[in-house]
Amino acid sequence: MSRPDVVPWIPGALLSLGALFTLGVSGQRAMPLALPLDSIPLVLAGRVGTPVTLSPAETRVAGMTSYILRSYDGEVAPFTVYVGYYDHQTQGRTIHSPKNCLPGSGWEALQQAEVTVPTSLGPQRVNRYMLQNKQTRALVFYWYQGRGRVAADEYQVKWELLRDAALRGRSEEALVRIVVILNDRTTEADAARWAERVAGELVPSLFRVLPA
Repeated sequence: MSRPDVVPWIPGALLSLGALFTLGVSGQRAMPLALPLDSIPLVLAGRVGTPVTLSPAETRVAGMTSYILRSYDGEVAPFTVYVGYYDHQTQGRTIHSPKNCLPGSGWEALQQAEVTVPTSLGPQRVNRYMLQNKQTRALVFYWYQGRGRVAADEYQVKWELLRDAALRGRSEEALVRIVVILNDRTTEADAARWAERVAGELVPSLFRVLPA
């Protein structure tokens, strides 16, 4: 195989090797939260959330140590917030990327990009997905948060997981997801404004409960 033919395979190979190495690292520390996840304010973007409970089967498949799932109703831009925390990651117990999970549940990606959202801790990069499932459209913001940083890029996340597991014995991380439903009164621009506002409040709130 010529060198140009090899190049496209390099990122995937590195990710696979990194995942295998990370999962084989022994002595990882399970890092407990500094505060329970439900210490994150129930009121976000001026709306009061309603806690939602996942089924035992759903939590078993996801494998998180703890989570919050909240529904925020409204005539304009109803949304949900999910935070799943893993105190350490091992084989069979790792974060599942929404990029893979959402299409598997019937959602089709119409657009995808990384965007910058303002927070009190400075601008942060997150993933932005426009999805459709039959006649329903939704805007999704998601990112990975933990070990002192916010990350959107999947390659960066895998590399940092490999590095921190090997050098620090730490692999704890949270997946954060905001889903804004578009309806007759909610445009894509409306949904983006709400998702940005919620993300701006969530990032600093989550850092207060994550281990230092």
